[in-house]
Amino acid sequence: MSDVIVVGAGVVGAACAYYAARAGLDVTVVDRGPVAGGTTGSGEGNILVSDKEPGPELELAVLSNRLWRTLAEPGGFEFEAKGGLVVAETEDVQRQLTGLAAEQGVEYALVGASELRDHEPHLAEGLAGGVYYPQDAQVQPMLAAATMLRRGTDDYGHAYGDDYGRDNGRGNGRGNGRDNGDGTVRLRLGVEVTGFLRSGERVTGVRTSQGDVLGDAVVNAAGTWGGQIAALAGAHLPILPRRGFILVTEPLRESLIRHKVYTAAYVTNVASDSAGLETSAVVEGTPAGTVLIGASRERVGFDRTTSVPVLSRLAAQAVALFPALREVRAIRSYCGFRPYCPDHLPVIGADPRVPGLYHACGHEGAGIGLAPATGHLLAQLLTGEQPDLDLTPFRPDRFTEETS
Repeated sequence: MSDVIVVGAGVVGAACAYYAARAGLDVTVVDRGPVAGGTTGSGEGNILVSDKEPGPELELAVLSNRLWRTLAEPGGFEFEAKGGLVVAETEDVQRQLTGLAAEQGVEYALVGASELRDHEPHLAEGLAGGVYYPQDAQVQPMLAAATMLRRGTDDYGHAYGDDYGRDNGRGNGRGNGRDNGDGTVRLRLGVEVTGFLRSGERVTGVRTSQGDVLGDAVVNAAGTWGGQIAALAGAHLPILPRRGFILVTEPLRESLIRHKVYTAAYVTNVASDSAGLETSAVVEGTPAGTVLIGASRERVGFDRTTSVPVLSRLAAQAVALFPALREVRAIRSYCGFRPYCPDHLPVIGADPRVPGLYHACGHEGAGIGLAPATGHLLAQLLTGEQPDLDLTPFRPDRFTEETS
C-alpha cells in the first residue's frame, strides 16, 4: 500500500511523484503507457513566463520557473536558460506588448526595431520591435520526466520497471541523487486505471487492468485524459484535447536561432476559446541542432491525422520570421493534445466532491513549464502544509456541467 497513487507518468505526474517522495511519502505511479508517452512526449519543452497574463497562472509560472532551475542543477536532462523574444510586426502591437510586460511584474527588456538583430541576427527585416524575457527557458520534457522519476526511486536502474518496490535496493549507498531517504516512487507501467476503490465516500485506491492498487490518496495527473479519470470517480472536469503540430528541421551546422522566438499572435492564441484552427509563428533551436517550429491549436477530438495544410502554414510563418529557414529541410512532424480547460487555468488541489482524490491536470500547453510548481504545491497539501500559493483559482469544483 502506498501513501499516494499518481495516475499519469508524464511530466506533471513525475513532478507530483518526485515532490511527494521528497516530502517522505511512498508513491506508486500508474500509467497505461510508458513514461512521457502522452502529451509530454509531444511538447516543445516550454518553460515560459512571457505568455502569461497577470494573475494566478503567472504566479504559478514564476514559482515553477524557480523550481525548474533547482531541478536542473544536478543535471540529467537538457535545460536551456535561453530567454524568450516576443516580436511585434507593427508599432501598435509593440505598444500592446510593452503594456503587458509592464503589468506582468517579471523580468523583461524592451527591444527596439534597430536592436532586434542584436538578439537574433537572422530575423526578418521590417519588424517593429519586441520584448525580451530572460526567465524563459526550454527543457527536454521526456528526459526531465524520466529524471524526476529516477530521483524518486532507490535505484536509477529500476526506474522503468513495471513494478518497482520501495524495498528494492534500499540503503545501497550508490548515491543516486534522491533528496532524502524516506519516500520512494514505484512505477506501474502498461497498467490502465478502470475505476476507483472506496471506503464509504473516501477513495482508497484504484482498480486497474492488472489488479487493485491501494493508497491513502490518489492524484489525477492524466493530462488530456484527466477528465476521463475524474469521471471514473464521479467528478466532472471539462478537460478537452486541443491538437497542435510541430515541425522539426534537419540538424543545422550552425545555430540560426539563439532564443525562443515567437510573434505576439501566440499570446492571443493561447488565451483563445476558439475550437477552430489558429496558428502563430513559434521558432526555437535545440542542442541537437534541429529547429522546432509551431504552433497550431484546434479542437478536433483525438484525431491524429497529419494535416499538410497546417504544416505548410507553420512553415510559411516560420520562414516569414526567419527567411534563412527557406533553405532548410523539414524532416518530420508530430502532434500532441493539450489538455484544454474552458477558463485556461489548470485544475490543482483536493476534490471536495470525492474525499481522497486530488487533481493535477488541465494545464493546456503550459504543463511542462508548470509541472514543478504543481507537484510542489500538491505535496504540501498531501502532507498537511500550507501551500505556497493560494490554490482557490485552480479548485476542481469550479466547473458545472451547465457552464463548461
